[in-house]
Amino acid sequence: MDVREIKLNPIKINGKKIKTDMKKASVIFFIFLLPGIICEAQTFTLKSKDIGGQATDKQVFKGFGCTGENVSPELYWENAPAGTRRFAVTMFDPDAPTGSGFWHWIVFDIPANITELKSDAGNLSKNLAPAGAIQGKTDFGQPGYGGPCPPEGHGFHEYIITVYALKTDKL
Repeated sequence: MDVREIKLNPIKINGKKIKTDMKKASVIFFIFLLPGIICEAQTFTLKSKDIGGQATDKQVFKGFGCTGENVSPELYWENAPAGTRRFAVTMFDPDAPTGSGFWHWIVFDIPANITELKSDAGNLSKNLAPAGAIQGKTDFGQPGYGGPCPPEGHGFHEYIITVYALKTDKL
């Protein structure tokens, strides 16, 4: 939503300044304008039925000493901004000891009418990603999902999954 500052100047009638009653102006604003703002101000939200704050063995990478299943999580999103033409989804670990983090999953050009990635959509051989979506090359060196696998003893790692609403037809 575009928010702009509004400055009220004194009202003049017949050259005389008239004091405006700000309490009435505020009440009128809230009665007539606020309901419309509230209805439009729904939050663009990403959710998952597979993960609830942390990855499970199902999502953890299989390799590099990790013994997970390497299954990308099911993800869905709601209340996309008006004018969205495509979506992109990323999974990033800012705590990886690379100096610049680690990209675990990149999916883009997801059509605007799609609001979900199925569980294991990051497995290219299963063809579960939406038609037209492209899975980019990750820091594992190949496209598709590569789950969490922090180096042993490296401590806590945060994995950030983000969905982007894009106003473009193709990236």
